[in-house]
Order: sequence, then structure tokens, then C-alpha cells
Amino acid sequence: MTKPESAEQDHGYDVVISGASLAGSAAAILLARRGVRVALLERRSDPDAYKVLCTHSITANAYPVLDELGLIPAVEKTGAPHNDARWHTRWGWIEPKAAPRGPELPHAYNIRRSTLDPMIRSLAARTPGVDLLLGHQVTGLVREAGRTVGVRASAPQGEREIRAGLVVGADGKDSAVAKYAGVPTQRHENTRFGYLAHFRNLPLDGGIGQTWFLEPDMAYAFPNDDGVTVLAVLPDKKHLPAFREDLEGSFLSFIRALPEAPPIDGAERISKIIGTVDYPLISREPTAPGVALIGDAALTSDPLWGVGCGWALQSAQWLAEAVAPAATGRGDLDRSLALYARTHRRRLRGHQFLAVDYAKARPFNPGERLMFSAAARDASMARHMHLFASRLIGPMRFLSPVALAKATAVNIRHRGTAASARPRTHSEP
Repeated sequence: MTKPESAEQDHGYDVVISGASLAGSAAAILLARRGVRVALLERRSDPDAYKVLCTHSITANAYPVLDELGLIPAVEKTGAPHNDARWHTRWGWIEPKAAPRGPELPHAYNIRRSTLDPMIRSLAARTPGVDLLLGHQVTGLVREAGRTVGVRASAPQGEREIRAGLVVGADGKDSAVAKYAGVPTQRHENTRFGYLAHFRNLPLDGGIGQTWFLEPDMAYAFPNDDGVTVLAVLPDKKHLPAFREDLEGSFLSFIRALPEAPPIDGAERISKIIGTVDYPLISREPTAPGVALIGDAALTSDPLWGVGCGWALQSAQWLAEAVAPAATGRGDLDRSLALYARTHRRRLRGHQFLAVDYAKARPFNPGERLMFSAAARDASMARHMHLFASRLIGPMRFLSPVALAKATAVNIRHRGTAASARPRTHSEP
């Protein structure tokens, strides 16, 4: 339940969570349902506050978390479309489709954070065992014998100290919890910048998301709830001076120049053009003594992949599964935190490694050319690409010997077909 900002008593919490957006609210709900007493702190006082700069898309890897939270009916009720997508490459469109007589492709949703954040925060506030403390900003950690045992927080009514066996940082890429806990931060340069805007009356081919790999520039268009489409451009930073001179003109010109561009001139822009010119990829150890980091606080990836919301929800679930018994005194908390850290690294480190490399704003490397060209030419390879883009399989499976051999065979077969149809004028992967 929501507690007034003037509350001063420590109610004997097991876990304190800093940040009540996707990761923090999900972790609070999942922990409380397992018997954990949770203080959920949010620095903003508005229960309807939301993250503005976001891809507004949840990848399919997070569907089971939405299901466990019980949010699927509410998300469906908003009209949020499935996050089906097609991707433009120099070899044509990659268009994943379900296999004949096969199951539907896994999906999650495109949903604006202005809809999703209040929805999940409200659910957290209604969950028995969760106290939502709005207007509370962490200003320091309480430490004893080398480990964290609580937080100090400021609120409009003054400072307070809240003690708990575990402090969770769900407070974003600039995590104060991580800083106060002394968790080292690895920052990787992102040599693209990004701007986005929201539109109405903007039809997309097939009514699904579109992504353009322009090597090295990027763009995407995602249909969202309430008939809103999010358009984003992510160019190489060499274009930044021109964008800064005329942001609106540069943004619209970039969109108009896309292959099979969405009809932007007939659409209604309903938001400002917002963005960032410096968005590094950040990696941190997900735990420290008495501390766990989830969501962007633990790992912030490149926004062009649209994985942040999905990973926020997944990391919340992994943490709840690992630490709930220990948080209530029925296990060793340090061993439980070590389990969470291993899961986090195993599931996400490979994805982040590839994202860091591609954030250098470079053309496709040979392996990427092999896989993307094959996916544009073969339906089963397109489905394989969909599983990877949805983060349902990791890099090792995506680039397995079997997958590489199949991609090679697809491209050899394509070259044979192309050679019989026309003179060969340049090499193709």
C-alpha cells in the first residue's frame, strides 16, 4: 500500500528497493508474494510518473514475467499490439513468420511507459507486504561490519533511515545505490545518438514494427497502445552537428529517406522530438554485500535493441526467485545473492558483449553479414533471428555451428540461383 511521506517508523522490512519503475515494482510484487516485507521507495511523488526516454517495447523473453505478475489481461485491455517486427537490411527485409502448422511466434508487447509504469506501480501498491513510499530519495546507505543493512532517504517531511537485510538498486543507469555501495561501473562508448517522437495516424506495413539497419545508422517505428506509433532515429555521431542545427528538419528528413519509409508527412506528431546525444552502455556487478542491482542499475544496453524493459522485468524475477527464502531468514543471503549474480551474468553477459561491439557504429562484420543475409532469404533463418532478437536464445545458440552451417548453405544456394539468373557483378555473403 502507499504510505504517506511523513511516515517515520521502520516497519521491520526484509528488503528495501530504491526505484518504483518496471524493475523495482516487479521485484517488490514478486518478493512480497513470496512472504517478503518490502519498502518500495520512489523519489518522485507522482504515482503516475513514468520514464519518457524509452523504446516503449517489451521483448518476448519477458512475457513469462508479465504472466506471473498477472498483467497480461490489463496490458491486452490497453490495446497494446504484439511486438511483431520486420527488419530492413541491404539484402531486403527479414520478415519472421510462424512455420506452416507450427506455433505462433513468441511475442510480448509494445506499450508506452505512460501506460505501463503507473499500471505496475499501482499493482505493487496494492500487493500485501509492499509499502510504496513516494517522494523518498536514497541519500546514502547504512552499513555495519562491511555490509549494507539499510538506506537513508530524504522525503518532504525530512530524513529517515530504513533498515533491511537487503537493499535493491532499481534506480537506473546512474544508480545512486550502486554509487553509495562502491560498485565499480564499466562504461562503453555508444557512437550513435538517438531521437524519437510519437505520432498518430501513421500506418506501418503489415501493422507491425519496422527496424532499418542502414550500416551504421539505425531507425525504428513501433506501433503502440492507443494508436500511437513511436519513431526513432539512431545515426552515427558524425551526423550530430547537422542534427543540432535543425533537429526537426533533420529528424523528418532522416525518416523520409528510409527505404519504404513510413508516410510521416500525413501523420500527426503528438510529442516533442526528444533524445540523447550520449548514452553509454553500462555494466556493473549485480551484487555487493547486502546489495543487489536490477534493471538498468545492473546493466544498461544499447537502446537500439529495445531490450531494457524486458531485462528489467527478467532481472526482477531472477532476484525474487533467488533471494526470497533468505530474505525472510530461511537461508543464506550471501549464497542467494551469488546465485542471482551467476544467473544475471550467464543470461545477459553474452548479449551485452555483442551490443557493446555493435555500438561502435560500424557496418556488419562477416558473421553478421552471414546471419542477416540468410535471414532475409530463408524463412527458418528469419525465425531463428526472431528468437535471438526476442532474447529467447543467447549468442552461443544464435551462432551455433548448426546455425552457421545452415546460414552458409542458404547463401550458397542463393548465389547459385542468382548466378543462373544474372551476371555476377559483385561478391555477396
